[in-house]
Amino acid sequence: MSSVSEASVIIQVKEIKLFGKWSYDNIVVRDPSLKRYICLKPVFLPHTGGRHEHRRFGKAEVPIVERLINKLMRPGRNMGKKHLAYNIVKKAFDLIYLKTGENPIQVLVRAIENAAPREETTRIMYGGIVYHVAVDVSPQRRVDLALKHLTEGARMKAFNNPLPIEEALADEIIAASNNDPKSYAIQRKEEIERIALSSR
Repeated sequence: MSSVSEASVIIQVKEIKLFGKWSYDNIVVRDPSLKRYICLKPVFLPHTGGRHEHRRFGKAEVPIVERLINKLMRPGRNMGKKHLAYNIVKKAFDLIYLKTGENPIQVLVRAIENAAPREETTRIMYGGIVYHVAVDVSPQRRVDLALKHLTEGARMKAFNNPLPIEEALADEIIAASNNDPKSYAIQRKEEIERIALSSR
């Protein structure tokens, strides 16, 4: 292979765009505790094939959009259909851009920051008596819960409803990014924090 054709094959990081559309440039994570756990490594295709699986905290290195896709594959009928989930997220991102005019990756990051609970309760047993005690949530779990509640809210909104799941997901992410109390993820976060406050 000649040096000319080799040089043309090299791709700069700035040219790598998610789904061939969305740039990873200037994506800001405002919450300092979540910076290490929201992976914004530029990829064309968010599909790592579970290479993180056997490493502790390996999921922190999985692109955040892929983690959203994986969370969409939860209930029985959609289990394992990653291509279906991939297409849902791809269409949802197009809808987010049409509705907000912003980069969908940035909107998703803001939604995760807003929907991540800071405090929750855990059970402690003292001689057969169960106490619920308020504890701080680790950053990794905050991201996990935010993604879970975003996809759960979209699924519930689209179930038994003519509204397609792509639109439901786009609406949920936009509402959470605006800290809208109508968002399911924001409601769950506030409920978790309220229960924790009463258990202090």
